[in-house]
Amino acid sequence: MSSDFNELEKLFKGRFLTPPDKIKAKLEKVKAYIFDWDGVFNNGQKDERNTSLFNEIDAMGVNLLRFNHYKLKGAMPLFGIITGERNSASHSFSDREHLDFVYYKIKHKSIALDHLCKKHNIAPHEILFVFDDVLDLDVAKKVGVRMMVSRPANPMLIKYAESRQLMDYLTANDSNNHALREVVEMLIGLTGKYDETLSDRIEYNDTYRKYITLRNSLPTEYYTVEGDEIVARTL
Repeated sequence: MSSDFNELEKLFKGRFLTPPDKIKAKLEKVKAYIFDWDGVFNNGQKDERNTSLFNEIDAMGVNLLRFNHYKLKGAMPLFGIITGERNSASHSFSDREHLDFVYYKIKHKSIALDHLCKKHNIAPHEILFVFDDVLDLDVAKKVGVRMMVSRPANPMLIKYAESRQLMDYLTANDSNNHALREVVEMLIGLTGKYDETLSDRIEYNDTYRKYITLRNSLPTEYYTVEGDEIVARTL
């Protein structure tokens, strides 16, 4: 393993269940990024409207990760959410950030995964998934790169996922402390282009302007499930 990877392991306090160099090799094949909502963008707490919020620290990270992929590949990756509930904050975030897709009220998330792969002609190993809980594990079993958000309250769940090799990295932080930003920083660090990615964004140079113009032209598609079928919805 190179000194850069050794430095990365020292910098990040989470657990690398897969060595960083092997995560990087898998990351190079990724074309789509899927995020759970509750417990990833927030701590899962709901208000009386069944809404759970997000924060700008993690939102900036998501945009930087997307830009980093664009910078490296010269093409936009697929970015979106698969969640078990309908949540107005997730829809507002997705519209604002021009995510490609939101699958909501999906209790069996592999149905959404299958639909995504068929619609966009991608394979599960070309997908990265950020997740935290039980309903996510079936998807984690199938995709190429798995980032699991940790929390002290469920050591048995973490042990279960680890014993079945359902994660490549387990965050040091929980979702109350910006675990998603931790994931993003680590993934961009693996590409070796962290400083360049930030510099382009800070300077708002031509590369970033081209990216953000393209990103802001993308529509967000919404899907839910009826019976065992995924159906499109207009919100």
